[in-house]
Amino acid sequence: MTMTFKEMNLRVFQRKPIPHVFFQPRFEPWFDWHRQFNSLPSEIADLTLRETYDLVGASMRTVHYYTGQPDPVTTSYSPDVKLDVTTEGDLRRLRFDTPHGSLFETQKFTVDRTWRTVEFLAKKPEDLPALRWLLARRQLHFSSDNFRQGAEYIGDRGVPQFWVPKSPYFATAQQFMRYEDFIYALADHPQAVEEIMDIIDDGYEGLYEELTASGLLDILNFGENIAMAYLSHRYFERYVLPWYEKRSGQLRKAGIFTHIHIDGYFRGLLPYLKDLPFDGLEALTPDPQGDVTLEEMAEAMGDKILLDGIPAVLFMDHYSREEFEACVKRVVELFHPRLVLGISDELPEAGGDESFRRLKWIGEWCETQPCKNPRGIIPGGFSAEGGS
Repeated sequence: MTMTFKEMNLRVFQRKPIPHVFFQPRFEPWFDWHRQFNSLPSEIADLTLRETYDLVGASMRTVHYYTGQPDPVTTSYSPDVKLDVTTEGDLRRLRFDTPHGSLFETQKFTVDRTWRTVEFLAKKPEDLPALRWLLARRQLHFSSDNFRQGAEYIGDRGVPQFWVPKSPYFATAQQFMRYEDFIYALADHPQAVEEIMDIIDDGYEGLYEELTASGLLDILNFGENIAMAYLSHRYFERYVLPWYEKRSGQLRKAGIFTHIHIDGYFRGLLPYLKDLPFDGLEALTPDPQGDVTLEEMAEAMGDKILLDGIPAVLFMDHYSREEFEACVKRVVELFHPRLVLGISDELPEAGGDESFRRLKWIGEWCETQPCKNPRGIIPGGFSAEGGS
């Protein structure tokens, strides 16, 4: 049976048979890093990202993450929002003027040639009215044109996916405030912070209507980057879980499968995993990188689909090839066929030729597991007859 990666990807979520273990790593940042610094392994030095995925024999997941394709979710502000941007050296400063005072965000251009936020908009409780005013004037939309462009880029290499904006809790804690400032504000001024979270959620209404009405989407990700460092059980149950049930429920009612990004230490979330309102759990990070074992994950997840599962550190050569291969096989043993095998979280940028060799080994090995015909699918989704 010949089947494209795109077909296999969807069938995993539909709980239908596939020819062999489905491999969908995310190594776009690794590829981009080494391409920038002319350190790609010689075997792929002249290849594009898509050609490298084809060589590995792996599927692609996200349409716009380090691919050069536009984000399907667009952001704009009302005309009464005044934004001033200044750049000096490796620093870029954004100033939003509001009736409640100005808000400042500073971004730094890092060694990996990416802008990283180093100063967040709201820093103290006095900034919250200005942040609320600003977020009430933010518009988010789904661009079907952007999505189609990214989907065409991926082609038959996978179901084209992207992540929806973060939940109000994580958006405030990770994007609009420094986490420590957010926690103190939530403890000392809960009503003011809750009003901001409500404003954020209200701003998602039009976006979710567009997502569910588009008829273009099969699988979407909730890119939360959940780790217990950001949470208590009380906050998770009060602010986060109800939002997941509401928004994932909207998407699933429209026939869209969902999965959520959980990484870092997450032992405290184990009792919640099997009942989370998502079809799959992405990037759960087991030992030796995380704080749970693969067996504990499998027991806690119920019948959820696991996306990824191989600790990223095992792609570094200070872990033996034997340790690495044993872990890959154990992930498959525990989770297949409810599995989109990949890296929790991504291929480490510090990894060199050995990391790439391990990546290729998985692609080759997966074609032999467990189908009788090891060529049930051709890398990149192209059949032996040459058609796509």
